[in-house]
Amino acid sequence: MLKIGIILGSTRPGRNAEQVAKWVYELASKRNDAEYEIVDIKAYNLPLLDEPYPASMGQYQNEHTKAWAEKIKSLDAFIFVTGEYNHSLPGALKNALDYLFAEWNNKAAGFVSYGSAGGARAVEHLRLIMGELQVADVRTQVLLSLFTDFENFSVFKPAELHEQNLHAMLDQLISWGTALKSLRK
Repeated sequence: MLKIGIILGSTRPGRNAEQVAKWVYELASKRNDAEYEIVDIKAYNLPLLDEPYPASMGQYQNEHTKAWAEKIKSLDAFIFVTGEYNHSLPGALKNALDYLFAEWNNKAAGFVSYGSAGGARAVEHLRLIMGELQVADVRTQVLLSLFTDFENFSVFKPAELHEQNLHAMLDQLISWGTALKSLRK
């Protein structure tokens, strides 16, 4: 069975990502096609990239990097929950992605984003990064509006249509994740 990490892409105090990730987890966990877990990058205390060697060399020196690498290595696919900060992804998420290389390779990713434009621009940038990390990203994504899916921009109250989009994205993620798993054996 696939192991899918729901990655919280923000470390900001009062972040909306936590509510959204819990919603994704609750809906996904009702399915019987994968094991899901929330992975909070905040828990790994990753400082601004402090490894002396490029991630592609896999010569990690720091314990926080080794712990992060083990977690990502243990997963078959990812759901990135991200807000849009200044037309892009949060710096903490970019930093967490840059720490590793091989641990991301030949896996699949889906996106759940939020922002004034649904977080679409953050996901556009994530798709470019996924290509470099050799992660296959699925087409369907869940776009949440800060104006209509959050009360006072902070209390998550998603419209019903997002549940259908989430399940469509999960179906694609399971298919791609299963296919790519065979490449890693």
